[in-house]
Amino acid sequence: MPIRTLIIYVLLAWLTIASSSAMPTLYLIGDSTVKNNTPGTQGWGDQLAKLFDPATIAVANHAIGGRSSRTFLTEERWNAVLKELKPGDFVIMQFGHNDGGGLNEPRGRASIKGIGEETQTIVRKSDGKEETVHSYGWYLRNYITSAKAHGAIPIVVSPVPRNMWNDGKISRDSNGYSLWARQVAEQTGAGFIPLHDLVADEYDKLGTEATKPLFNGDDHTHTAPAGAELTSRILAKAIRGLRGISLGEHLLPAAGAQHPIRAHGPVGDGVTLDTAAIPDENRKSLENLKPEIS
Repeated sequence: MPIRTLIIYVLLAWLTIASSSAMPTLYLIGDSTVKNNTPGTQGWGDQLAKLFDPATIAVANHAIGGRSSRTFLTEERWNAVLKELKPGDFVIMQFGHNDGGGLNEPRGRASIKGIGEETQTIVRKSDGKEETVHSYGWYLRNYITSAKAHGAIPIVVSPVPRNMWNDGKISRDSNGYSLWARQVAEQTGAGFIPLHDLVADEYDKLGTEATKPLFNGDDHTHTAPAGAELTSRILAKAIRGLRGISLGEHLLPAAGAQHPIRAHGPVGDGVTLDTAAIPDENRKSLENLKPEIS
């Protein structure tokens, strides 16, 4: 092979590698509502990844079922992300579903409620090791601060609502983890998306019966693929509206531009909603879900 041709091949290979390494990555961290491999169930993270342009950004979903803001850190899962994190990357974090309960239960995953600096030292029943447990807010601040230290852009997302209703409205966590997530984002200057309320608003529009197919049977926490798709499109719309954060520029043009409802589909297949069960005025607002471009 002529030396000139060889040099050209080497340069092209180098440019390909350089381009790949310069491409930002969106890291998702959280629990099973973000990533779930249980049959009939899907987290919003896998659906969200489909809405980004793979030519301009990579998406790495590191969420794992059963983890809390505490255990994602103590199990060294965040350290694994930090080893890959580079300037210009993004991190979307959603925790809260597994942060409740006693601090020293066998699973050892609960955090102290709130966003304070208080701690409690325990000897874990699971392995007999001593651990200093912090507040939910402390763990979020840890993720945010270390992400920023690596030149990445952190975005806090409030935990998605469960399929639980009260007087015809979806039950909301207005004074717990959703509030604390917002407060920590404001404290630290991180991006924030009120996904809990955004999704709850859509469930309220759908109503109890039309929301059922969005979940995996009697499971009131984990969404079916249709529910994951709905959540991801709501999230994409919110990402486009984030001010001062360029993540929305990497979304595909149609991402967040339409609702996944298909007219008069079967009920309960986990993919298609029966729009006939939705009041006309609510159906129109859902089918015309448009992104906010800023």
